[in-house]
Amino acid sequence: MSFRETSDTDPAAAQTAAAAAQAAPAADAVPAADAVPDKADAVPAADAVPDKADPWNDPRMPWSGRPRKADVLCFSAILLSGVYYYALLPFRAHLLGTHPVWSELLNGSTESIIAAAAFARVGHGTFIVALLAALPGLVKFDIIYWWAGRLWGDKYILLLSGKSQRGTKYMDRVHRLGRKFTYPAVILSPFIPLAPVIYVVAGWSRMKAITFLILDLIGNLIWAGLLCGLGYAIGKPAVNAAKEISKYGLWVTIGLVVVIVFFQMRSQRGMLRAAREAEVMVATDAAADADAAAAADKG
Repeated sequence: MSFRETSDTDPAAAQTAAAAAQAAPAADAVPAADAVPDKADAVPAADAVPDKADPWNDPRMPWSGRPRKADVLCFSAILLSGVYYYALLPFRAHLLGTHPVWSELLNGSTESIIAAAAFARVGHGTFIVALLAALPGLVKFDIIYWWAGRLWGDKYILLLSGKSQRGTKYMDRVHRLGRKFTYPAVILSPFIPLAPVIYVVAGWSRMKAITFLILDLIGNLIWAGLLCGLGYAIGKPAVNAAKEISKYGLWVTIGLVVVIVFFQMRSQRGMLRAAREAEVMVATDAAADADAAAAADKG
């Protein structure tokens, strides 16, 4: 945010005072030797301190200025969701071939939903349990991103989308189409890359929480149904594959960690670049608004 420095003396008032002094009679004039400037009004140039940048304005953060309590809570929830994801990684491969229903209940991964339905096909469990157990794992953190959209709006959308500019396209469509875009987008979000961007856009567009949750459940139920259908159709071969993955669970976990860390580092670089661009855009808009306000005052 940029700030415009203002002088303690109004230029128009100074010109009026000077004209009045010249029009006054000579008898009323005060000798130059007796004219002593008021120390309280005089501000030495050495004491003029330029405005300092706000230490709370970090381009990597989705808020501007000092964070509110809601900002801290929402950001902490997003961080904890990441911790939760990584904490489950060591158990992900092992649970796939031994307890697939627990696996899909905890993380809602694609492979766990397929495996649970495949186990149901060979008599271990039921199809409806495999379907319904997937929903908590799929939607557990979606509402947090909706809340982030409510709090931080377009800045966080740009941070999440990075260099893909996907968020900008979504915002343009919201402006043009409104609910005709946001409602189908939330339902189809499980099929779309960078689904959290859709959730943030939904919050930014002022979609109600209950509406978001219903649409999100509908979309994830469709997604889980397709995966369960696939697993049930494959049957025993999928069960055998899941058991083999569990057998080599340690190596699978190491591979997952390497892949995730690689893509996470790429994503962080994109988010930092987008944060700098967003900060420049905000500063430019603020400067333009300040110039417009100054021009209006002069007019």
